[in-house]
Amino acid sequence: MAACLIVAWPFAALADGPLRVATYNTELERKGPGLLLRDIAKGDDPQVKAVIKVIKAADADILVLQNIDYDLTGAALEQLVRRLDDYPYSFARLPNTGMGTGLDMDGDGRLGGPRDAQGYGRFSGQGGMAILSRYPIVEAKVQDFSELLWTDIPGALLPEVDGAPFPSAEAVAAQRLSSTAHWVVPIETPLGVVHLLTFHATPPVFDGPEDRNGRRNHDEIIFWQQYLDGAYGDAPTDRFIVIGDANLDPLDGDGLKPAIRSLLRDPRLQDPSPTGAAGTDTADWSDPSPGNLRVGYILPSADWKVVDRSVMWPWPDDAFWDVVQEASRHRLVWVDLNKG
Repeated sequence: MAACLIVAWPFAALADGPLRVATYNTELERKGPGLLLRDIAKGDDPQVKAVIKVIKAADADILVLQNIDYDLTGAALEQLVRRLDDYPYSFARLPNTGMGTGLDMDGDGRLGGPRDAQGYGRFSGQGGMAILSRYPIVEAKVQDFSELLWTDIPGALLPEVDGAPFPSAEAVAAQRLSSTAHWVVPIETPLGVVHLLTFHATPPVFDGPEDRNGRRNHDEIIFWQQYLDGAYGDAPTDRFIVIGDANLDPLDGDGLKPAIRSLLRDPRLQDPSPTGAAGTDTADWSDPSPGNLRVGYILPSADWKVVDRSVMWPWPDDAFWDVVQEASRHRLVWVDLNKG
């Protein structure tokens, strides 16, 4: 069973009003285990300080984080929560990133590299996910699909070369779908139980003509529509939110666009299309390629009323510009929701 961390302090009800949910690829990953804990604990790391400022400025009730290193005791996440001093509940589980397979998963003829893990990672837990919440997380009812094999996905776009499995039949049979994780996490809020359908998909690049990463990214995204169709058991029918980093823009950059376009068009969901200084883009990558892209998404179920939304991407002359630049190449995205 995957290791799990739940941190909780006594719950205090907040004032009535819209529920603010947010997603943020923090890029709080380090090159070795324990280094993120070190950087948070010493209190003077510029990036960590900037990330904390961004999170505090967003003032979200529920926040999903990507690219934050996982450790078995939860020490790094606990240190971050203490410095935020606003989230009595947090949740994390062991991700697939850096999880060894003992196989050549990328076809380079070598073993033990970061791309030979279930999800890219130099060590187990590098660049994982976490959830911070002002409201109780119903840990006993979390659905974790991170161990689901890629071959078990209906219509899986498995990589091939000349009609043969790439890089080998053994590797394809062992490969999990989730490059990081796929979680369904219920949270008790004043608006009722809200289900977060959250994930962080692999970038659809850094591969070869077999398009292994592009195909996996496609299927990691399509998974959510299959889940809502009932392909993997019971799924919520109202008050749910697909939220996370899909690593795919519907218009620009690399990747198989039908995956994200299909999700955005699903009538069970709505796209609030949050915007900032760069429009709906959420990642500030090098120009001209791939350039700014929309990769972070908050897609509430159709029964929600969207009250407000934003990408925290200020204009260059804004006083907060240097903070978001220091924190991450990604921008925090938030949406305010109320009952429809």
